[in-house]
Amino acid sequence: MPTPLLAGDGFECVTCGHEWLGEPTDELGDIRDANGNRLAQGDAVTVVKDLKTDGKAGGVKVGVKIKSIRLVSGDHEIEAKVDGRVLLIKAAFVKKA
Repeated sequence: MPTPLLAGDGFECVTCGHEWLGEPTDELGDIRDANGNRLAQGDAVTVVKDLKTDGKAGGVKVGVKIKSIRLVSGDHEIEAKVDGRVLLIKAAFVKKA
């Protein structure tokens, strides 16, 4: 997980700009996909919503299969490599393949 930036009264994700109060934790809870299936390290998932990304045009399209996900703590629970770049993705935007 990228190191969060210290904001005025909390933290800010350096990847997407999401802000939250309190301390970031390294605790992994019960992480579930868009259909409610439990996700585990190394699972393969499919994207269920177009995801816009900063930098490269196009983002990640619906139906893209992502192999070998890594679960991380924080608001964006999945770290994965898509088209040669590492992204943090919310579990609500994927389903287990």
